[in-house]
Amino acid sequence: MKFDLHTHHFRCGHADGNIRDYIEAGLAAGLGAIGISDHSPYFGSPSEQAFPLIAMGKSELTHYVDEVLSLKKEYEGTIDVLLGIESDYFAEYAEVYRKILSAYPFDYVIGSVHNVKGISIFNKNRWKNRTPQEQIADKTEYYQMIAESARSGMFQILGHIDAMKGNYPPFSDIPTPGPIDECLRVIGECGVSIEINTSGGTKLCGGWYPSDAILERALFWGVEVTFGSDAHKPSRVADERELVATRLKEIGYTEWVYYKQREKITVPLE
Repeated sequence: MKFDLHTHHFRCGHADGNIRDYIEAGLAAGLGAIGISDHSPYFGSPSEQAFPLIAMGKSELTHYVDEVLSLKKEYEGTIDVLLGIESDYFAEYAEVYRKILSAYPFDYVIGSVHNVKGISIFNKNRWKNRTPQEQIADKTEYYQMIAESARSGMFQILGHIDAMKGNYPPFSDIPTPGPIDECLRVIGECGVSIEINTSGGTKLCGGWYPSDAILERALFWGVEVTFGSDAHKPSRVADERELVATRLKEIGYTEWVYYKQREKITVPLE
């Protein structure tokens, strides 16, 4: 079974194409399942759409779900269309997100940390004039937030768990082996999977999220893996999926997982 669980579309405000475009791209790529997982609305504000270039408006959520479910029926027997969503993790709003998202029939929810100390992880300026100690503190907090998201029970998948390197490649060299190992231990204990996300190739860091070094430690801690291109345009659906499968086998993985109705399905690496 070939799958891609992480795709976006026009509703988030920073992706191209509609949902059907991504499904058709999945078919062209030979996928058996395509997950639609656009950015959830921001529920930490009373505004309809607090961040129009980052996440969909609140009133769009029901339309989004209805459209995916309609296309799921239309493509039944041709490709398995999965209803997902990518939700930010904010500890202070976790229960608000939990209540709202639990009301919808998602096949899975991807939990991602995009902000640390109120600043985007992709903001290059956040690292300016930071001392080595401050860099270690920021990276440590990032992995503590990811561990908290795993403990929350809200998510089946954790998104791009070293994406803070996206526009700051030296992030990977900030020495924090303890917090990363502790985070992976928690993820493994909680039974949440991490994605290998190939969108790092669109950022300054190049490559994938997470690094091979993290994947090796994840295997040690019994963390399961899945695949997501994080496509923001249809042409990136399933991007480098075969290369990822090959690398995972070299590291020592023999299988990966996807989700239907929030239930894990394990398939061998081809």
